[in-house]
Amino acid sequence: MGMTPLFCGLLLAAGFAARLPGEAVNELRFSIRSDPKTFNPLLVADDASETVRYLTGGVLIRVNRRTHELQPELAKSWKVSEGGRRIDFQLRENIVFSDGTPFSCEDVAYTVRQLLNPALHSSTGDSFRTSQGSVETACTGPASVMARFPGPVASLDYQFDQVAILSSRSPKKEAAVLGPFVISQYRPGTSVLLTRNPHYWKKDERGKQLPYLDSIRLDIQQNRETELLRFRRGQLDLVNKIAPDLFERLSAELPKTAVDAGPSFDWEVVFFNEVAKSPLPDYKKRWFRSTAFRHAVSEAINRQDLCKVVFRGHAQPAAGPVSPSNHIWLSTRVKPHPYSPQGAMDRLTKDGFQKKGDALFDSAGNRVEFSMITNAGNNLHERMMAMIQQDLARIGIRLNVLTLDFPSLIERISQTYNYESCLMAFTNIELDPMGQMNIWMSSGENHQWNPTQKTPETPWESEMDTLMKEQASTLDSKKRKAAFDRVQEIISEQAPMVFLVFANALSAVSLDVRNIEPAVLRPQLYWNADRLFLTPGQKIAAR
Repeated sequence: MGMTPLFCGLLLAAGFAARLPGEAVNELRFSIRSDPKTFNPLLVADDASETVRYLTGGVLIRVNRRTHELQPELAKSWKVSEGGRRIDFQLRENIVFSDGTPFSCEDVAYTVRQLLNPALHSSTGDSFRTSQGSVETACTGPASVMARFPGPVASLDYQFDQVAILSSRSPKKEAAVLGPFVISQYRPGTSVLLTRNPHYWKKDERGKQLPYLDSIRLDIQQNRETELLRFRRGQLDLVNKIAPDLFERLSAELPKTAVDAGPSFDWEVVFFNEVAKSPLPDYKKRWFRSTAFRHAVSEAINRQDLCKVVFRGHAQPAAGPVSPSNHIWLSTRVKPHPYSPQGAMDRLTKDGFQKKGDALFDSAGNRVEFSMITNAGNNLHERMMAMIQQDLARIGIRLNVLTLDFPSLIERISQTYNYESCLMAFTNIELDPMGQMNIWMSSGENHQWNPTQKTPETPWESEMDTLMKEQASTLDSKKRKAAFDRVQEIISEQAPMVFLVFANALSAVSLDVRNIEPAVLRPQLYWNADRLFLTPGQKIAAR
């Protein structure tokens, strides 16, 4: 892939420049796509806030992003008992929060109670809500604490990877943290500055206190072209997620900085509005609630072409919600829907649709035409939309594309339900299906095609509810795997979400950055941020 003249000129002009005068040498810089929506770690529901939580929040247990194994953090040991309802932690001692407040068992108990507080509506707490009732917490010793949940929670210890411990005594609870960095400055629309936590408890093998970095600056930057140019100028040290076309440009010029870690855990999906109270005409509601219609649309989309053309070969066709990189939970029985325009037409014909000339009509004579919304400024989605338009036109469906700013898109799919279909990316930060409870449970707020149902509206949604509860309430790994395998089969059979591709985890890393260990599980590049450090000037020699 060749580069545009503008891009080439900027590369030649910028070279591989060092930092600008006055910039901190021991400061890691990278971008986030938007302002964080919250600094409360229990309310995180967006990428930017999750980045800040990961870098500042101290957790009891951490999932190693490379090995996928659990490792002790604030808890030096733990034990799950009572069939997955209870967990006991033995805590590290002589640890303090960033404001100097001592860390104790009361802080863990307080955090768990807040996590399950119904008034807080914590999406992080959804994975723990497997049964009705309240959580019990108690300090069982000077440095030990237990939590007992109303029902069994599968992989209970794994769930604590996302739970940043709050201080029960600090006056500014969000400002007192146990992670390697603290929030020092927030300039809306510009940047978030994180500086070293002077009281961080970890030391390296030589006894040197971590983190090695003095600070991390998160520049708020939506434009990905600008982000890459700033990386090339030496003003950013890494790009945690890079678009395939930009990745190929970088690979051609500086192959040592371009990293393809393989299929990510993130979803690219299409779903239809199946909400009964939505303002759509009844005939369109009938289309979208038809399994045959959804399955036909899935078969009409050429996933291989999406991978080759849009993602430049840096993607794999998706069969369902589990990435090929997740060897623990992937069901080998579920395959991507085959590209078959004829198969799609056969399904539609059996469902009462007829093609007249180049147009498809339903049994009542309505032309099959609908709109698909996606987030504005996402070049990948715009290219995917163009190809999906062409694919659906082959079976007589007219697709209209509508791009919206992200807040407007979220409002439509979760509040007003004033949309017909949506192309959307979902960020997956967990290996375990417990992280998907709020999507596959019919009562979940992110049960995107028809959220927050009081009772399941279809038999297959009822079956998924039962299966998700089963896998959430047993410690038997084989039973959990069997239950979630069946969930994957139902998703393939019913197509409530049409899974398209798993994009590869593409990133860019300056040769200045040391101890980097790229992974496919978020956060791919900075998961070991407390051990990253910079060696300015080395990258020029490494060229």
